Amino acid sequence: MGSVWDEYGIGMGWTEAHPIHIYICTRMKHTMSQVFDNIVLSGLTGSLGGKLVLRRGRRGQTIVSKMPVFAPNREFSAAQKAHQQAFREAAAYAKAAKNEPIYLEKAEKTGQAPYNLAVRDWFNKPQITALDVTGWNGQAGQPIRIRTTDDIQVTQVSVVISDGNGTVLEPGTAFPMDAAWWSYVTTAHANGSRRLLVTAQDRPGHKAQTTWQN
Repeated sequence: MGSVWDEYGIGMGWTEAHPIHIYICTRMKHTMSQVFDNIVLSGLTGSLGGKLVLRRGRRGQTIVSKMPVFAPNREFSAAQKAHQQAFREAAAYAKAAKNEPIYLEKAEKTGQAPYNLAVRDWFNKPQITALDVTGWNGQAGQPIRIRTTDDIQVTQVSVVISDGNGTVLEPGTAFPMDAAWWSYVTTAHANGSRRLLVTAQDRPGHKAQTTWQN
């Protein structure tokens, strides 16, 4: 895996290499290489001559990349600053969450670093892809089914039912049925006009919402 610097001056990375060979590739306009079993470079980290950056990859390889160069008076746009702040928040989250079982388990299956998975998870919000209200006609004890997706895990799905005037009739939490579907069983009667607000939350705490009404 090598590191590159994106257009916002943020270090990024990926983690695929083939042992014994040296790979040289260009990403984001910067060249880097991965070196395995080299007696001279093995174990070296830091900068070299003010032009190269060396660091150790998670598979033992030495990563060599060009030193990023930026103009001393470079000014970032509002979008670039927002991107930088988002990456800092993602990195802070990943540092704290990388040892959580869900990331360790997925890292073992995919061969990716738990830290990288956590960073990606922070940037990817959950989605609500379907609502099934065919079994609910406003009576108590009836199911509402919600289908969600996330790159790592949806941790919670909540439901708020209100009437046509916006008065909340009941809030509640759905329970998972399988990897995608959640189910909520109503506890109150909702005669006449009904409105449904569904919220899905992932492990980093990002939320997705959708509504339904008759």
